[in-house]
Amino acid sequence: MAVSANRLELLQIADAVAREKVIDRQIVLAAMEDAIAKAGRARYGAETEVRAEIHPKTGEIRLSRLLLVMDEVQNTSTDISVEDARRRNPAAQVGDYISETLPPFDFGRIAAQSAKQVIVQKVREAERERQYLEYKDRIGDIVNGLVKRVEYGNVITDLGRGEAIVRRDELLPREVFRPGDRIRAYVYDVRSEPRGPQIFLSRTHPQFMAKLFSQEVPEIYDGIIEVKAVARDPGSRAKIGVISRDSSIDPVGACVGMRGSRVQAVVNELGGEKIDIIPWSPDEATFIVNALQPAEVVKVVLDEDSGKIEVVVPDDQLSLAIGRRGQNVRLASQLTGWDIDIMTEAEESERRQKEFNERTQIFMEALDLDEVVGQLLAAEGFSSIEELAYVDQNEIAGIEGFDADTAEEIQSRAREHLARIEAEHDAKRVELGVADDLREVQGVTSAMLVAFGESDIKSVEDLAGCATDDLTGWTEREGGETKRFPGALEGFEVSREEAEAMIMDARLKAGWIDEAQEAEVEADDTAEAEA
Repeated sequence: MAVSANRLELLQIADAVAREKVIDRQIVLAAMEDAIAKAGRARYGAETEVRAEIHPKTGEIRLSRLLLVMDEVQNTSTDISVEDARRRNPAAQVGDYISETLPPFDFGRIAAQSAKQVIVQKVREAERERQYLEYKDRIGDIVNGLVKRVEYGNVITDLGRGEAIVRRDELLPREVFRPGDRIRAYVYDVRSEPRGPQIFLSRTHPQFMAKLFSQEVPEIYDGIIEVKAVARDPGSRAKIGVISRDSSIDPVGACVGMRGSRVQAVVNELGGEKIDIIPWSPDEATFIVNALQPAEVVKVVLDEDSGKIEVVVPDDQLSLAIGRRGQNVRLASQLTGWDIDIMTEAEESERRQKEFNERTQIFMEALDLDEVVGQLLAAEGFSSIEELAYVDQNEIAGIEGFDADTAEEIQSRAREHLARIEAEHDAKRVELGVADDLREVQGVTSAMLVAFGESDIKSVEDLAGCATDDLTGWTEREGGETKRFPGALEGFEVSREEAEAMIMDARLKAGWIDEAQEAEVEADDTAEAEA
């Protein structure tokens, strides 16, 4: 091949490659220019700055080299004197570059092979970049492909303009694909790697089912019905929570379709996976009751602080609510985001009786009351000595059989009991060597001071140097088992946020940070939590 080769043929090759690889024609021409320039450097010397230009319309190739304008020429292949440069360009200055046209030359076999490798490499890089840019914007979409091969259970799929992989753990159980099969999957990740863009597909992702419903149910596609939550046990069972923005449209009925045609199309695609379509509700309790269908629910008790919920079902509904191997309650928990504890009416009654007896016993022992009075206080809903000590006295006096004097006496005994406990804690704190100023930290109680002393946290500086895990505890995996490591405040029901607030207040009091820094850290934590 010579530089003066058929110009039209050169442009035709560039057009053909651009069409075949679905990349910009200019990228192919630029790759050809780099290849010709590389061949020129092999011909005129590796140190020579050779440039090649291909006219995009005529195909004419122009070779040139750049020469650096210098006072003293050290290498005639790369430098040019100021005098010679000004003969060509009167405005040339030291440090400028002068372009000099080079004559055409014939490519040798090695130069042609090297040029070919440059073009192939540049075109491959452009193709990979095009694939990445195209598919990174399709994360969250469903794509159709053709199975090219199966490697160790992983399915390599041809998407037409790229290759994707469905890893073995992203396939439905007992699902087998062979080369040539058509496959539909969900794009959940696209990564740019040195070996090219890696497109990861999934058939087990919860949003795969949501997207399938979007394709089968026009109301979801149009935004009239919204999929609020999805929980899947891939290949076995799934729950999907839906809500309608139009009160005249039943979201469950629209998703089921005429004679179940719409949901059946999704079930068939998912290999017979059973799907429960749940009406979503902004009321947490109502949504949880719906999510536990087909089981009936008698009562729901929410504990927002711990994120747990207790659900009471009839005795004969327990197995139905839990499901086979806990599947129903597990999916309901994933769907609602709550930790669900299911119990029967008998179990709940037994537990309530046990709690009632425990509270009665606490009141009897701490306040020196007889059993009847203790039972009356427990029956009225009082759960702790602190509550009795500081509640409005009229609430105690209003109990049947009590009067103002009785209420005053009970409160007096409650406060004396708390003062006695406080004195015991303070004495224990002093014995452990815990500093007085530690009690001034926000949220710290006298009982916590004792716990701090037992954990060798004896000053504000000691607390300031703690991490949140040091107070609340942490878990680790050891030998395939999860092991719990208790913190200094184990058993105090202190949340991570409360523990962190104590540590930050201790650092403020210790002078490690100022109020501005504390506000900045709190803002960062809030932003991180929201993200």
